[in-house]
Amino acid sequence: MKVLETTDLEQKFQDKIDREVKIEPNDWMPDAYRKTLIRQMSQHAHSEIVGMLPEANWITRAPNLRRKAVLLAKVQDEAGHGLYLYSATETLGADREATIDDLHSGKAKYSSIFNYPALSWADIGAIGWLVDGAAIMNQVALCRCSYGPYARAMVKICKEESFHQRQGYESLTKLAQGTPEQKELAQDALNRFWWPSLMMFGPNDDESPNSAQSMKWKIKRLSNDDLRQNFIDATVPQAELIGLKVPDENLKWNEETGHYDFTPINWDEFWQVVNGNGPCNKQRVDARRKAKEEGMWVREAALAFAEKRKKKQTA
Repeated sequence: MKVLETTDLEQKFQDKIDREVKIEPNDWMPDAYRKTLIRQMSQHAHSEIVGMLPEANWITRAPNLRRKAVLLAKVQDEAGHGLYLYSATETLGADREATIDDLHSGKAKYSSIFNYPALSWADIGAIGWLVDGAAIMNQVALCRCSYGPYARAMVKICKEESFHQRQGYESLTKLAQGTPEQKELAQDALNRFWWPSLMMFGPNDDESPNSAQSMKWKIKRLSNDDLRQNFIDATVPQAELIGLKVPDENLKWNEETGHYDFTPINWDEFWQVVNGNGPCNKQRVDARRKAKEEGMWVREAALAFAEKRKKKQTA
C-alpha cells in the first residue's frame, strides 16, 4: 500500500477544505493547523471566562430585579461558552488544565477589551451592545469554520450572543432616553468602549501574522479589517437612532465606497494592553487564579468521591 508523502497529505487536506468539507478530530491535519486552532479556541475560551468578571461585579448593583435577572443569565451564558470552547480544544489533544494554567501564568492571551473597567451601570449596556456586537460580527463567520467542533459550538454561542447584544442595546437605549444625567452616563460609556471595541478585531491585515494562513485554511472567513468595517457600518446608525454620538470627529459616510471613513486606530494602546499593561490586566488574571486556588478543594473532593464510587462498583 502506498504511503502518502506529507505534501500529498497536505494537498488532500487543503482540497477538502476548498470543497467545504469539515475537518473532524480524527482526520489528518497539519501540525500548524492544529496549533493554530488550539491557540485561537483556547484564547476564545479564556475571553469568555475573563469576560464574566466586569459584568459579575455589577450583579448586586443592578438597578432593578429585571436587570439583575438578565445580567445573571448573561454571565451564566458566558461561563457555558467557555466550557464549550475548552471542550473543543480537548478534541485536538489539548489538556484543559494546562490550557487554563497558561492563562494564569500570562502565557496565553484573551481579548484585550476585558482589561478595561466597567465604571458605571451604563458600561454593562455598552459591553452588551458593543463588545458582544463585535464578537457576533466575528463569530457568525466562525459558524462556517473549517473545523467541525468549533463551527458547531459557534452556532449555539452566536444565538446566545445575539441575546446579549440586544440586551445591552436595550439597556443603553433606556438610559439615552432618560434624564440628562442618564444620557450622559450612556454617552460616557460609548466614549470609553468605542475604540477598545474596534481593537477587538485584531491588528490591521498587513500587521496580522496569522490572518492570511487562517483564511486559507478557512478557520477565518473575513479579514480583521473587513470585520471591523462591517461592525462600524452596522453600529454607527444604531448609535444615531438612540441619540448618542460615536467619539470620532473624522467619522463620515463615504458615498464612493459605501462605507464609513474613520480615524486610524491607536495601535500603541492595543499592544500595551495585549502585553499586560492595560488598566485591569493584573486584576483579571489574579481573580481567575484566585478562583482556581480557592475552588481546588471542591475539585479534589469530587474526584475523591468519583474514585471511591468507581472502586465500589468494581469490587
